[in-house]
Amino acid sequence: MNGIVQYVIVRSDLLKELQWPVGAVIAQACHAVSAVTHLYHEDEHTKKYLEDLDNMHKIVLEVPNEDNMRSLHDKLEENDIKHKLWIEQPENIPTCLVVKPYPKRKFKSISKNSNYSRDYKFI
Repeated sequence: MNGIVQYVIVRSDLLKELQWPVGAVIAQACHAVSAVTHLYHEDEHTKKYLEDLDNMHKIVLEVPNEDNMRSLHDKLEENDIKHKLWIEQPENIPTCLVVKPYPKRKFKSISKNSNYSRDYKFI
């Protein structure tokens, strides 16, 4: 393993409150992962992450609702963390956020110096 991880963050309210099927939420995550991979396919960390397909490491987290998802998006933007906020169309609903592959230590050091941890939890 090369120490590079990809964070996938989904909204738990889509399942728990809005009663979306599990498959629909998984599809949102798949869309977002595909999009961020395409957007950053020339990035050195993305290339390294994709070199070892059988050992990719994703960390899947949840946020409770749209407000927390947008707040996390804003914090990532402020810290220049490259990511994709997936907006389901035509409903215009933010459903998933995926961070491009980064060395785990980089994201860990950034999150340690902020309040990211209050916005999400492990699934």
